[in-house]
Amino acid sequence: MLEILQNFEQVTARFAPVILIVPGLVAIIVGLFIWLGGLRFRRPLITLVGAVTGGICGFFLISRNIIAATLAAGLAALIAIVFERLIITVLLAAIVAAFGLAILLGPYVQVDEPVNPGKIVNQASTVTISQSVEILKAYAIDFTGKIKQACSQMPAYSWAIIAALAVIFTVAGFWLWRLASALCCAVLGTLLIFAGMILLLLYKGSAPISKIADRGSLYAAIFIAMTAFGTFEQLLLCRREERKSKRKKRISSDEQESEQATRSWRTK
Repeated sequence: MLEILQNFEQVTARFAPVILIVPGLVAIIVGLFIWLGGLRFRRPLITLVGAVTGGICGFFLISRNIIAATLAAGLAALIAIVFERLIITVLLAAIVAAFGLAILLGPYVQVDEPVNPGKIVNQASTVTISQSVEILKAYAIDFTGKIKQACSQMPAYSWAIIAALAVIFTVAGFWLWRLASALCCAVLGTLLIFAGMILLLLYKGSAPISKIADRGSLYAAIFIAMTAFGTFEQLLLCRREERKSKRKKRISSDEQESEQATRSWRTK
């Protein structure tokens, strides 16, 4: 898997700058918002995550066309709105299972022949936006195919470990739903921040993927520390906001009751 990402890292040096800069900045801004305050806007966030997840699954698993992706995104967003609590619990289990799969899947990913961008574009120093998008599609399809092939070669005990992790966090999510919500927001925010920084560093030609691979333990510790900070920060601050809103509602209800009592006294 690392070889695929490093090959992609080399190809991005020829990408049009807008392909890396714009998504990188958007990912960092949205990631900071979700990392520090996603719990307060949980319902819109879950709806957006459901739509994005449904769109990706519709594109790669059902049919590789925009119509299927759009329909799947709309259906997933609707399900996320109706079953918010269930979606958050499933999302937490899916995140844990995805991390477990990424760790256990590595030895079974085979890189027979990396994507050759020369088959898509000429050998110019910089490619256009449309050519960059075509290269991205080629890498996404190639990466998906290799992941499916590696999944078919994984032994049963690896799948048992992933399933056990998913079940444990599903049960924990139902019992500790608020903590699960904060943890999901913190993990998603941290992932977006990391992805945005990687895209911007790819534009600068700093080879971030290779550096992360060389010092994996350090960046893993940074990721865990950011996730822990985001989780506890949201649990603390969002609880204060909820208390303030409840206090305001209580005050307004008391004022309404006093006004009604005054009016009833005057009518008498």
